[in-house]
Amino acid sequence: MRYYVLTDLEGPWGVNRWEQTRVADWTPAKRQAAQFLTAEVNAAVAGLLAADPAADIVVLDGHGSGGIDEPSLDERVSLLAHGVGLRSPYGLDGGFDALLFVGQHAMAGTPCAPLCHTFSSKTVEFYRINGEPIGEFGWHALQAGLLGFPTIFLSGDDRACAEASALIPDIVTVPTKLGLGVELALHRPRAQVLAEIESGCAAAVERRASIAPYRQPGPYTFTARMLPGCSIAGWLAKSPAVKQLDEQTIEWTVDDFFAILR
Repeated sequence: MRYYVLTDLEGPWGVNRWEQTRVADWTPAKRQAAQFLTAEVNAAVAGLLAADPAADIVVLDGHGSGGIDEPSLDERVSLLAHGVGLRSPYGLDGGFDALLFVGQHAMAGTPCAPLCHTFSSKTVEFYRINGEPIGEFGWHALQAGLLGFPTIFLSGDDRACAEASALIPDIVTVPTKLGLGVELALHRPRAQVLAEIESGCAAAVERRASIAPYRQPGPYTFTARMLPGCSIAGWLAKSPAVKQLDEQTIEWTVDDFFAILR
């Protein structure tokens, strides 16, 4: 089977400060965070291959400025590396059998969730679909579901795990840390986290057939609110159907969810 592993830099063990993630340059703090993330990705890969030795695994470096320590990534996977022009859905298509998240954070506005945000911590206040808040997990899990396959695993802070389980009750989750604030967390024993990610991914493969793809029926009314001082011009330029609600907010109703991504 073919697996898509979506990664981010805010959710791994040892990461709870913006200085570790919100920089473009590979500072020592960011490099260490990337090493923490990549170790968790390698644990996930080990679990997938233990359960499915013939697995074809694609890993997305999903952090905006790059988050994978490429030299230490398991050599048995294909890497969709950080690069210019990389846009959603990031190569996710109907050719996959399951989606997994490693290093995931909670959506913007989640209480006590370390480094929580929705796509951009500097520009986005919130996204909603049909009036309900949606974060990066729900966004990508919905894409996978509409393409016909389930989201089976997530590792990240405890608030991200709760967000995933609320949408997909049967998903396998592994908390890497317990959120105490936007830049504060209690990190679980690292060896235990890595072992649980490996065994959790193996269990997720075994349970894949019983985990339903996450879907919402259309049409989809998408609401995006930007933080004060951030422009909505890019959204307004996407389609004449995009409505401006106020200086910070747009609304757009589409029949095809993927139209929002184009």
